[in-house]
Amino acid sequence: MHLKQYIFVFLICIYSQSLSASLSIQFWQTSSGARVYFVESNELPILDIRMEFAAGSSKNSSDKSGLANLTRHLLNLGAGGLSEDEIAKALADVGAQLGGNFDADRAGFTLRTLSNKREREQALDMFSRIIQSPEFPQDILQREKTRIIASIKESSTKPSYIADRALMEMLYSDHPYGLNEAGEIETVEKIQRDDLITFYQSHYTAANAVVAIIGDIDTKEAAKIAESLTGNLPKDANNHHIPPVENPTGQIKKIAHPASQSHIQLAYPGMRRSDPDYFPLLVGNYILGGGGFVSRLMEEIRQQRGLAYSVYSFFSPLREKGPFQIGLQTKKEQSDEALVLTQTVLKDFIEKGPSEQELISAKQNIIGGFPLRLDSNKKILGYLAMIGFYNLPLTYLDDYLKSVEAVTTAQIKNAFQRRIHSENIVTVIVGAIPQ
Repeated sequence: MHLKQYIFVFLICIYSQSLSASLSIQFWQTSSGARVYFVESNELPILDIRMEFAAGSSKNSSDKSGLANLTRHLLNLGAGGLSEDEIAKALADVGAQLGGNFDADRAGFTLRTLSNKREREQALDMFSRIIQSPEFPQDILQREKTRIIASIKESSTKPSYIADRALMEMLYSDHPYGLNEAGEIETVEKIQRDDLITFYQSHYTAANAVVAIIGDIDTKEAAKIAESLTGNLPKDANNHHIPPVENPTGQIKKIAHPASQSHIQLAYPGMRRSDPDYFPLLVGNYILGGGGFVSRLMEEIRQQRGLAYSVYSFFSPLREKGPFQIGLQTKKEQSDEALVLTQTVLKDFIEKGPSEQELISAKQNIIGGFPLRLDSNKKILGYLAMIGFYNLPLTYLDDYLKSVEAVTTAQIKNAFQRRIHSENIVTVIVGAIPQ
């Protein structure tokens, strides 16, 4: 091993020890069964809370696609005897910030408030009403359905939206991951208030809840807050498991569109969040297309041939296999050439794997950028929620850098050969030249 590599490994060990010392993650369960992940942080008088539920778009049925999104969206638009305006005013009065998140697996809210007693208690009162006592007002529901339908109509003319929807349908077929997060016009139109109530009662349960907390409070106070936010949640213990993802049959779909450029997307079922191949695939993808200008796809397609301004690849790990995707835009007359070159670069990477120098550079970039992922309480909060939701070890952040450094070229090659079958990749070209 060269001196630079020795120094690199030494610095990883030092940083990992520092991270472990500064991020002591505490875990417990509330009396109602919710899982709590807490980090005490006293540098600023701020408290951040994130609550998540297994209530993402994959919990929809095909005939009521969009129900999960509507349910989460309406939680803070009338709750606990207060209107949406009263809730917003009460939060603004103490400078609290409410946010939300929604994807195929998860749905939830974040709260940032001052840790002072008055501000904190008022913000937590609003947050508790939103999470535990939503009212789903009929007039608000109709208003939001109209807004969402209008948004779907507008989006459905855009090539990126068309490509994404076609790709997910080809990739996942009848699997719940193939459903549109916002829903379809015809399914959103059919959703009624009783549907939202039933969905909430079934999925926003204590057993389904993860509470992530970081901020200027102690463990005793964090435990009281977690109890107050989960004690009145529905008690249904049904986990509503997501079925495994089947591998698709390879196909290419060309869709005409007046856009000046072709939007090309390729996809294959990638990996689970808890996948044993997570780190070889993560590092390998950085080399392939996730590392910006230092990636192979960018070098071959943009730098060498000028076929696209940008080309990228990424894994979106979920509870079951989330998509591995490659995307680019190119002139219509170059779309076939660009696609063939993309396929060639991918096949070559799968067959031969990365070089040792590519691996060293990727590790340095990933590890060098890691502190930026943890440079705020909000970012740490996101990791706490992810660790909790996907039942990852409490040492996940401590182990991250060591896991990256341990990856070998042989592991990357082996993982990509086992996991990404290029002949079965699905491809969409929106804006293709008519044949």
